[in-house]
Amino acid sequence: MGGLSGEGEDLLKGRPLFLLGFMGAGKTTVGSLLARTLGCSFVDLDVLIVERVGKSIVDIFETEGEESFRRYETEALESVAEGAMVVATGGGVVTREENWKVLNKGITVALMASPEVLMRRLGRGEGRPLLHGEKDWRELLNERESLYRRAQLVIDTTCLTPEEVVDCILGALEEGL
Repeated sequence: MGGLSGEGEDLLKGRPLFLLGFMGAGKTTVGSLLARTLGCSFVDLDVLIVERVGKSIVDIFETEGEESFRRYETEALESVAEGAMVVATGGGVVTREENWKVLNKGITVALMASPEVLMRRLGRGEGRPLLHGEKDWRELLNERESLYRRAQLVIDTTCLTPEEVVDCILGALEEGL
């Protein structure tokens, strides 16, 4: 899977491609590989938030709470809402309706996986405060699943390699997604 030398950004038609999905679905891994293949920028929203706020995600949750984090997330999302790029969003970005107004300006691709695979990928879940929060992570996944399915393209990554997921996305883009 090589780069598309110029064609990649054309496939995005000047729009960002937002990768949605639960923790461990593969957004960051697939996103960086997809951006390299398309020859465009890659942005990890969580990394952008950490850079802007100057605190880790865990620190933000512990000192300011989830609502503050969600505000930072919305601000970061709005800042990357234009231009051909690949954006790995946080798993909870779909929970705020105002974010959907931004997401729908671009291309939305949801990466899904079985709960067993998600847990294996997450390991002990260090750096993921909601994995160890008040709610069981399976309940959180259940609540968000229908929101992820609002995406223009939904891919089950359970049995796919990151390269195969990128190929699925490229195929959909070539067909006019």
